[in-house]
Amino acid sequence: MAITSANQLELLQTAEAVAREKMIDPGLVIEAMEESLARAAKSRYGSEMDIRVSIDRKTGRATFTRVRTVVEDDLLENYQAELTVAQAKQYLADPQVGDTIVDEVPPVEMGRIAAQSAKQVILQKVREAERDRQYEEFKDRVGTIINGQVKREEYGNIIVDVGAGEAVLRRNEKIGRESYRPNDRIRCYVKDVRREQRGPQIFLSRTAPEFMAELFKMEVPEIYDGIIEIKAVARDPGSRAKIAVISYDNSIDPVGACVGMRGSRVQAVVNELQGEKIDIIPWNEDQATFLVNALQPAEVSKVVIDEEAERIEVVVPDEQLSLAIGRRGQNVRLASQLTGLDIDIMTEEEESRRRQAEFAERTQMFMDTLDVEEVIAQLLVTEGFTSLEEVAYVDADELLVIEGFDEDTVEELQARAREFIEEQNRKALENARALGLEDSLANFEGLTPQMLEALAKDGVKTLEDFATCADWELAGGWTTVDGQRVKDDGLLEPFEVSLEEAQMLVMTARVMLGWVDPEAEAEAEAARAQAAAEDEEAGA
Repeated sequence: MAITSANQLELLQTAEAVAREKMIDPGLVIEAMEESLARAAKSRYGSEMDIRVSIDRKTGRATFTRVRTVVEDDLLENYQAELTVAQAKQYLADPQVGDTIVDEVPPVEMGRIAAQSAKQVILQKVREAERDRQYEEFKDRVGTIINGQVKREEYGNIIVDVGAGEAVLRRNEKIGRESYRPNDRIRCYVKDVRREQRGPQIFLSRTAPEFMAELFKMEVPEIYDGIIEIKAVARDPGSRAKIAVISYDNSIDPVGACVGMRGSRVQAVVNELQGEKIDIIPWNEDQATFLVNALQPAEVSKVVIDEEAERIEVVVPDEQLSLAIGRRGQNVRLASQLTGLDIDIMTEEEESRRRQAEFAERTQMFMDTLDVEEVIAQLLVTEGFTSLEEVAYVDADELLVIEGFDEDTVEELQARAREFIEEQNRKALENARALGLEDSLANFEGLTPQMLEALAKDGVKTLEDFATCADWELAGGWTTVDGQRVKDDGLLEPFEVSLEEAQMLVMTARVMLGWVDPEAEAEAEAARAQAAAEDEEAGA
């Protein structure tokens, strides 16, 4: 591809040929040629010269020009590319600093070395243009399914020809033990496209949950049209999967539509996924109902949701335990991924034993604190009383409805409960003060003596100490470490202080200390709320 100035039309013919072969804009090839000719001219006239080349897009004529910039006398450094105002008067009537003077120079005849160098420049520019074209073409295809042809295998990774480039299907993105030979047709999900130094890198996947969702979109017209929506997908690639769907048309059954006539639609997806078994689940806004559906085919007796901890306890009949858990925990694991909640499964017998243990524990607590017989303590627990505070401060009428309780009994029980609580409060406050609790925190509203004692034991003894606490340090929370949810214990968590309550307490302390301006904070909160609303509206 050596270029000479003798044949001007050869430049245009070469540009057109390269552009067609690489499927890029011919103008980019011509620009590369102009740069390569400019480099060759600099090697002929001097590297310090600012030589520029312009190729006529119609005739192919290459025009070589030298560009010089007018600078101040004391800033003149490069005599080849700069000149002073006085020198510029030879070319311009009234030259000013910053003006440019362009004059044409004779074209150069490129020898073998210069031609080879020009060829390398053009090839490099063409490669860059080709990479940019590939990136622009594939970056918008992330999240879609692409068909390709297997080219080769490298260290377990499959290199796929996707038409205008190559893509990589990593071995951990393949389903099970599936293998491919060169020239095999393959269908994959475009997971990511990255612009890298060696060119755009296209990463494919066959194990991504989104791959299954896109396959269903191709097989089920109702999903493509938006009548049915896929709300969640959980996969154990090559083995089993669960997909939750909802219909926005009451006349269309989402599960039946996805299954198809005699299972034709779902079978097409199963065949593409190497026989992966698929459970199609009706999605429901109610978490408990959705979970019961997600654990199919197992039957569920009861669901207990702990929203703060994002955990769910599921009670199943004894004979359903192995079915609910599934082989190697597969069923419950997929149900957990589908709902986004941690699931604890127990049998009815285990749940009964736990209830009995809680009943006995609360009965003993009332016996010890109220100094009553076991029968009276059991009656309180049976009626739903779980703490001494409930007995002490509940309306007397709620105790009078208990069979065998008269006004004297209720009055005595509440008196004993209040007396015990007051004594416990007094001891807790004394212990806290002994640990160094100061009045600034002791007089802070919203904290019980037991809370103050717990704070003092952890070194929180002043209002300033309390104001520096984070809300999760007080209320506790959950963090994810190596993919596992880990519990963070809060100082006030045993007293059932929520995250919102902890935030309010800490903010009140900061306002009292003058660290926070409540009006400014309110304005900032309003601005954040408005920005969030605008973002949500823009997303919709």
